[in-house]
This record gives sequence, C-alpha cells and structure tokens, in this order.
Amino acid sequence: MNARTEPAEPGTSAIARPPLVRELLLVAGLFLVYKFGRQLATGHTGEALHNARHVWDLERTLHLPGEGSVQSVLLHSDTLVHIANTFYATVHFPATVAFLVWLYLRRPAHYVWARRVLATVTSAALVLPFVFPLAPPRMLAATGLVDTAKVYGPSVYGPPTSDHLSNQFAAMPSLHFGWALMVAIGLIVATRSRRRWLWLLHPLVTLMVIVGTANHYWLDAIVAAAMLGVALALIHPPHRTASTAGRGQPELAPEKQPVLVGAGR
Repeated sequence: MNARTEPAEPGTSAIARPPLVRELLLVAGLFLVYKFGRQLATGHTGEALHNARHVWDLERTLHLPGEGSVQSVLLHSDTLVHIANTFYATVHFPATVAFLVWLYLRRPAHYVWARRVLATVTSAALVLPFVFPLAPPRMLAATGLVDTAKVYGPSVYGPPTSDHLSNQFAAMPSLHFGWALMVAIGLIVATRSRRRWLWLLHPLVTLMVIVGTANHYWLDAIVAAAMLGVALALIHPPHRTASTAGRGQPELAPEKQPVLVGAGR
C-alpha cells in the first residue's frame, strides 16, 4: 500500500468518498453488534463440545490434514509459538481497520464495496453460534492439542465460564481467516502492482496461526471462505477504470498535451 506506486483516484475521490462520521458510526456499530451478538450466543457448553467432536470426526473422514501437524511445527520453538500467539491476539482487528482506512483514503469506491462485503460476512457469522455452537480444538481433549496461548502466552481468553468479553464457543466460522482473506482479495482487486498477489500471504499466515494455536479447525476456515465467496458473488466490486485502478490522470487529447519548454533543443 505504497502511495507512490498506487496514486489516489484523480478528481472524483472527494465526491465518491462517503462522509467520514457516517462511516465511523457504521463500522463502530457493526463491531458492537458483532460483539453483542456473540455474547447472546454464549453458554451451550455441552452442545459446543458435542459439536466439536463431530467436526473433528468429520475432518478425519474427509482426510483433512491433522491440526496437530501445524502445531508441532510451532512447538519446536518457544519463540515461534509466542509469535503465533501474538499474531493471533494483535493482528486481526488492526490489519482489517488499516485495510479499510487505506481504501477509504485511496480507493473510496472499493472501500464501499469492501465494507459491504465485510458487513455481510460478519452479520451472517453471527447466526452460526446460535444454531451450531462449537468449542475450539484447544478445548477438546480428543484432539491432543495444546492451548498454546494458555501455556506460552499471550492469551486473549480467560476461562470460558468467566470470560465476558468473548464467546469461546463460536469457533465456526473463523472471522480471523475470513477477514484476512477479504483484506488480501480487496487489495488485489483495488491495486495494480505486479506484486499485489503477495497479499495472499496474509490469509495463509493467518490460517497457519489459527490452526497451529488450536483456536480453529480447518473447517472453520473453509466455512468462512465459503461465506465470503457467496458475499463476493452477490456484491460486485467497482469496474476497473483508469481512476479506480489508480492509473493517475487521464490522457489529454493531442492538442491539449502540455508543451515542455525547450523540449526541441
């Protein structure tokens, strides 16, 4: 997201950019609805653990790689597992906010599209904890996985019975992965750098972290990606024009081209 390689949209950015106060209220409101909605779905411990066993067995039936294979790599180094826990605890929200802020300032049309997609996926994700509460793999003894945040730190969760800030039985879908994937897709669509595909490393690293720290199953990420795919199919990005792609000022007609003084000398 380099301002020199991705210039702002010429001329129309001020018109296309939504009012800042309204957007701040919308994003803050979405966050509050998300947190409050997850709180409403707390509890259901027995059902969440029951569903966790079914998800674990289904993954083995589908021959998905074991989450333990990823965690074993992290556990080779205390430093590596600490970095993974820190990434899980600190990158999720700031990266998404930075993504939205950059789009708002540099690609207003793409910002509106991305905000709508994220709002749709997040709203849909609020439903699943009500109909399918799911305990993360770190809580399921059958997985044999280590709760890396609890053992090595840092941890964003307390005991499930006393943690009033989050719903730990809302593992599916993984919004950590869903939001990270949208950040990558949004930047790939909104920019034109040849290296923009490297943004896919963000959801890839996020996937390895959420699985390796035993906070999510593979299926949590698969469901999040499927929900994002549906939202992207319904909400289309703006057309890539010279302005939305950041191509700089439109070409002038030959008779209007500026003349460089001394160019013919």
